[in-house]
Amino acid sequence: MSSPAKEQRYLKGNEALAYGALDAGLNAYYAYPITPSSEIPETLAKEFETGKYPGYKVFLQAASELEAISMVLGAAATGSRVMTATSSPGFSLKQEGISYGAGMELPFLVVDICRAGPGLGNLGPEQGDYFQATKGGGHGNYRLIVLAPNSVQEMATFPKLAFDLAFRYRNPVLILGDAFTGQLKEGVEFPQLEPARFDVSSWALTGARDRPPHLLVSLELDYAKHYKHVAAMYEKYKRIEEAEVRFEEFETGDAEVVIVAFGIVARIARGAVNKLRARGVKVGLLRPITLWPFPSTALKKLAADGKRFLVVELNTGQMLEDVRLAVGNDVAVDFLGRWGGLLPSEADIEGMVNRLEVTAA
Repeated sequence: MSSPAKEQRYLKGNEALAYGALDAGLNAYYAYPITPSSEIPETLAKEFETGKYPGYKVFLQAASELEAISMVLGAAATGSRVMTATSSPGFSLKQEGISYGAGMELPFLVVDICRAGPGLGNLGPEQGDYFQATKGGGHGNYRLIVLAPNSVQEMATFPKLAFDLAFRYRNPVLILGDAFTGQLKEGVEFPQLEPARFDVSSWALTGARDRPPHLLVSLELDYAKHYKHVAAMYEKYKRIEEAEVRFEEFETGDAEVVIVAFGIVARIARGAVNKLRARGVKVGLLRPITLWPFPSTALKKLAADGKRFLVVELNTGQMLEDVRLAVGNDVAVDFLGRWGGLLPSEADIEGMVNRLEVTAA
């Protein structure tokens, strides 16, 4: 069987994500524009005028992030493929609506192109939204499936994966990028693939003629019913943890130190691993692709083989906590962080590994 035809283009990460969402069957986009994610609505607004995507029915710039996420909930309730995109301050404002959507078990896609914080911070790249993304930034017992791209190619392909996961599990999915990845320009291929189709007839609000009505709410005043509902969500999250963990390992087999990094930092770390390996230093890399569900089991296996770990991220130590939980208190876990819009260099990572006194081959 021949492989699908591929279209090659040279795009920014934000632009690639927008086209990836359109190729994945995007029906509606609601958002309030915010830098450094602005190329996403710019691209989607431009393509809305062309008519090249017949299923793309709605582009609406809301007056605020609160309005935007509420519009997302309404459109997602009809079974449509709906997306919103923002950056860190806007992501904070959307948390209540995301919690509502998780409680209603609605499938939709949120994109957060992180910038430095706290507060308004600045427009530089950061990964300081990790806690909000992976722990449930709104109230209640819920989870988002979180994908962390590290290239323009993944910015292009992850929207399709995100929509597939959102509809498979009836749960919001987050693509967590950063200002660097959003603005990075690279060659990218778009496979010509048909979007996966999911039967939404059992729950979507499509009009109740000739069928019983559906009800999608996040409010249940009967405590016992609400307990049952959240318990069912809890079981769903366990199924996601069993089936949807994604990660990459690079040169971990004989490594004494395994670097753990996600997003753009993982690309920098891979370059450092290559340079260290060229000098005979036994170091490897594990890159989480899903930040939730987190690759805890993979880290546990590496820890059981006697590895120590170096976590590198663009914050003051957030994924660091999940790594330490995974490997246990008896395993050495070191940390290298940058924040405020600054990135670690390959030399920074090399220097940190050298200070750990790793054996050279």
